[in-house]
Amino acid sequence: MVRIPVRGTAALVTAAVIVAVTLIWLPAYRVFFAISVGFGVLVAAALYLWHKFRPVREEDIHNKRPLGLD
Repeated sequence: MVRIPVRGTAALVTAAVIVAVTLIWLPAYRVFFAISVGFGVLVAAALYLWHKFRPVREEDIHNKRPLGLD
């Protein structure tokens, strides 16, 4: 298994570079990436609107202390 020994911001930049190189190198990956990003944006928008118009209220939560700790 290949591991890249970086953490934090360097890991994020490394991941972005790998994705960018893959998008340039493999044309079929562009379609998959576009569909995935589009689907992710749709799900995020749906969840945002759901929680905006139907916020969780305190009385909706039945078991506020599931472990029984006081």
